[in-house]
Amino acid sequence: MTTITSATTGREWEYVIGLEVHCELATATKLFCACPNEFGAEPNTNVCPVCLGLPGSLPVLNRRAVELAMRLGRALHCTVEPSVFARKNYFYPDMPKDYQISQYDRPTNVDGWLELADGTRVGIERAHIEEDTGKSTHVGGGGRIHEAGYSLVDYNRAGVPLVEIVSRPDLRSPDQAKAYVSELRGVLLATGASDAKMEEGSLRVDANVSVRPVGETSFGTRCEIKNLNSLRSLGRAIEYEARRQIDLLESGERVVQETRHWDEEGGRTRSGRSKEEAEDYRYFQEPDLVPLVPDPAWIAAIDESMPLLPADRRARLAEVVGGPSAAATAIAIAVERGLDGLALQAIAAGGDPGRVLTHVEHDLAVDGAERLDPASLAALVQMEVDGQLTATQAKQVLAEMIETGSDPGAIALARGFEAMDTAELEVVVDELIAAHPGEWDEFVSGDDKRRGKLTGFFVGQVMKATKGKADGKVVTRLLEDRRAGSN
Repeated sequence: MTTITSATTGREWEYVIGLEVHCELATATKLFCACPNEFGAEPNTNVCPVCLGLPGSLPVLNRRAVELAMRLGRALHCTVEPSVFARKNYFYPDMPKDYQISQYDRPTNVDGWLELADGTRVGIERAHIEEDTGKSTHVGGGGRIHEAGYSLVDYNRAGVPLVEIVSRPDLRSPDQAKAYVSELRGVLLATGASDAKMEEGSLRVDANVSVRPVGETSFGTRCEIKNLNSLRSLGRAIEYEARRQIDLLESGERVVQETRHWDEEGGRTRSGRSKEEAEDYRYFQEPDLVPLVPDPAWIAAIDESMPLLPADRRARLAEVVGGPSAAATAIAIAVERGLDGLALQAIAAGGDPGRVLTHVEHDLAVDGAERLDPASLAALVQMEVDGQLTATQAKQVLAEMIETGSDPGAIALARGFEAMDTAELEVVVDELIAAHPGEWDEFVSGDDKRRGKLTGFFVGQVMKATKGKADGKVVTRLLEDRRAGSN
């Protein structure tokens, strides 16, 4: 558990975090009309009387949106229930009909969970279907409506299908909150429910944050931080808000339940408005839509078509590599980047599992990595294992493989990467020892920490002298041999 120590009293406090994640569904058209669901179109070009809520227009539910929502719900271990759409009434310029069609007391997906890469299980209260609002741009001032000179409204987003995934308050640190969103994004991509692009607004996060003294079991008053659109902002906003609430409580004040906005530049949350309760929205059943009752056969077909999810893919790769604890970080990164399939195929083609995962973790966070030929990656790894390429040379060859798709052997030959003879390397090492007598004396007589730093120094000097042709492991062995001979 991550705790927060008060700077003034030394008291230990605990985070209590629940997240509401809005994700736009990957449909061709909007939730209740045939307007395109398209990001980046000219403002107010994808609109019609239905998504603007003009008098006389009637919504028609998009079957594909319902299927994707159920697909996501089943991936989150939710029960799919008969549901009812409701009108959520409130006024805002980007909501032209003054109400949002959403689900209230009878949502489609209820009572599920999501397991994080570290094994933490986070409860899912509900994942309900609703329409998105339009988008307001407040020009001038600080970007808030009350500070703006004027506002622009784009209704292209009005009516885009959303699923709002509401977690239980099970998260206990900013890092855990970020891990939850990353895992959820992986599920959205795996199921094809959404493109989950935070930078385009198709994945947006509201964070409910409260604090309580360590050992306390009841919840404190929470504040909701709206529309966080990056993992970095999510972590910073939660950390700031928790410390703000602790300062209030320790000075004898109280936390007011409200929505707050994250000021990225200022690094602080700012008060938005008092938090509405459900009764403030005056929900009532949407009279133009019948209850949604999915056929059990439809749900069963969705279950049968479900792909392997991130947790399953991590387990599959871990089993091949050698157990759930082996290379856990590299495995998690491979799955997060969608490169676990490449790793598995490269290992099946004979690539050393450890070296394959090392390249996936450190060298393949680039565009085009997913197009790498698994057999070629396995061949590259084998060249390293056989001593034909140093680690530095292998990185260079790998970069060119991604760029050109060429064979690693051909690339190494064209670059003149030939295995450096050990006797030749010994001469280079001895010359550098002679050129740096002070560092060598420290290497021989210093403690392990100092010796470790000087190993890096000498290996770096050898790499520079050989233009990266030397094998770092061989150089390290030669240095240790020389040190043993000096004692």
